[in-house]
Amino acid sequence: MPPTSPSSPNPSRRRFLLGTTAALGAGAASTLGLPGTASAAPRLATGTLYIASDSTAQTYNSSFYPQAGWGQMLPGFFTSNITVANRAIGGRSSRSFIEQGRLAAIHQVIKAGDYLFVQFGHNDATIGNAERYTSPADYKEYLRNDYIRATRSRGATPVVVTPVSRRSYNASTGQFNVSFPAYVDAAKAVAAEERAPLVDLSALSRTYLNGVGIEPSKKLFLWLSPGQYPNFPNGVSDDTHFQQNGATQMARLVAQAVSKLGLPLSGEVKPAAL
Repeated sequence: MPPTSPSSPNPSRRRFLLGTTAALGAGAASTLGLPGTASAAPRLATGTLYIASDSTAQTYNSSFYPQAGWGQMLPGFFTSNITVANRAIGGRSSRSFIEQGRLAAIHQVIKAGDYLFVQFGHNDATIGNAERYTSPADYKEYLRNDYIRATRSRGATPVVVTPVSRRSYNASTGQFNVSFPAYVDAAKAVAAEERAPLVDLSALSRTYLNGVGIEPSKKLFLWLSPGQYPNFPNGVSDDTHFQQNGATQMARLVAQAVSKLGLPLSGEVKPAAL
């Protein structure tokens, strides 16, 4: 991925969904504890977990097998009380997901007791693509106003997810790099400022990948040999997207983190995921 730039897109392109989110956010934040500090919560009767994200979380149909996103595999780690509505779609940034009306569509149906998991950063960092690029500063404000405060105003709980790691590593140390560090830092900062639950998938996935190793990690990402799968007859070497096994492991990391947040949702993580 190209490096980020301090420049920002034209302010006229910025569109926030609620004019009153600033006022709403302060009040809502005061009612929530810091991530991981809440006491044990009662189990949910029912609830929907919405995902706003990109291709790393997207649900793929059978014509893409074995490619999968972590959001696609997440339902297997929660009880039947939880419905996962995966709205992640490839090529979207925090800004374009809003501008295309995709977040508004979630906000039209999300209700009190539901959750919105938001993970962006991969496409926000694409400086050469005007439709996608979002500066880290603007990314932070979109998370704050549109994803956190506007979701809370509907009685639902936003959960900030830092961008999952790419297969990017330091060959001299054998350790995986932090992917999109400016966006990771911005996500963590706004979650702390707004007292929003945080899943640091960046750190969790990097720790997991370091344990797997550089060469074995190809079996998690979309590294396929020619003729290995009918859907990829020429093979592929992709350090961003996951095979089904890799997506499953990333989903497991998300579920394990959720189990420690002290939310009502935490009690709906299946024991097998822990």
